[in-house]
Amino acid sequence: MAVSSSSSFGVVAVAVLIFAIALPAVPAQSIAPAPAPTSDGTSIDQGVAYVLMFLALALTYLIHSADLSC
Repeated sequence: MAVSSSSSFGVVAVAVLIFAIALPAVPAQSIAPAPAPTSDGTSIDQGVAYVLMFLALALTYLIHSADLSC
């Protein structure tokens, strides 16, 4: 006999509710804290800024050197 989809959905819904109630009961002390970040993002921002400034310098040089040759 085939199980109807509504009854299997009900079984899954009950299982999800049980896990949703049971999992937050895990004590917070047993979970290790996340490690401290090694970078706050400023070094990444500075690296991106340097790359963009170098790109602007290279494009400016190429545009002006092409303008002089004409």
